[in-house]
Amino acid sequence: MNRLLSTSCRDFHPSYLRLEPGELKRRAEEALGNLTDCRMCPRACGADRLAGKTGTCKIGRYARVSSFFPHHGEEDPLRGWRGSGTIFFAQCNLRCVFCQNYDISQSGEFPEVGPAALAGMMLELQAMGCHNINFVTPSHVVPQILEALGIAIEGGLHLPLVYNTSAYDSLETLHLLEGVIDIYMPDFKMWDEELAAKYLLARDYPETARAALREMHRQVGDLELDEDGIAMCGVLVRHLVMPGGIAGTPSVAAFLAHDLSSETYVNLMRQYHPQGRVNRERFCEINRRVTQPEFEEAEKAMTAEGLHRFDR
Repeated sequence: MNRLLSTSCRDFHPSYLRLEPGELKRRAEEALGNLTDCRMCPRACGADRLAGKTGTCKIGRYARVSSFFPHHGEEDPLRGWRGSGTIFFAQCNLRCVFCQNYDISQSGEFPEVGPAALAGMMLELQAMGCHNINFVTPSHVVPQILEALGIAIEGGLHLPLVYNTSAYDSLETLHLLEGVIDIYMPDFKMWDEELAAKYLLARDYPETARAALREMHRQVGDLELDEDGIAMCGVLVRHLVMPGGIAGTPSVAAFLAHDLSSETYVNLMRQYHPQGRVNRERFCEINRRVTQPEFEEAEKAMTAEGLHRFDR
């Protein structure tokens, strides 16, 4: 079932074009000021990133970008037929031992990108015909995004914005994004805090993710599509099925249906494979792919809660 666009999606116009004059600049300045004693994410590492120092995310004053391009492998409502305009930010505020993009999130060097260059990427993706601008792993670079967005708007940006996140986001940072982001696409990685401590190196991940998803849904509501099936606003959740059921899929499904909305759209992902620090000596229990019966059990959990599902 597709939920067609309604007035809650601001009559097809991206929300950032509806902000009061000067509001985006004010938020960008506030966010950049917060970098002096960084509390932008739940790590609250306190690094003076404005001076170029780095904390957990290893990013200083400027964002680093690994790549940007029209992505045709995203979910159908994002990619459409012209692709989702993805900007892949380097590094991450989580440290998942099994990260499927380990080379981008936890290792390697990528060039720093100033606000004008980041704005230029947004405008280039728009010129390519992309349906949206998709910020991938943005939690640690929200100030830089807000700073660049003002320049991009002056250059004519008018596409919906996608916040493609692990859901390890602070509420204070999400408040800065209210009325800016049109589509939130959070992961819900893991339900149990002990397992989150072991595999994500963040014991507080489950609680933080639940609070973040509630805030995202408060801001933009359920996912809504235009007449062509393209997402315009709302929340779309990703959940990666893990070996041995360690992601806690039944609990995640129940939370989404009852604490968020029974109309929540979920992409139940089956592409887990051993990556990052997973090998025979370390984390051997997840050094395998998900079995078909395991994935079917995860499907049953989502179906039992009546959630909307679609494949990538």
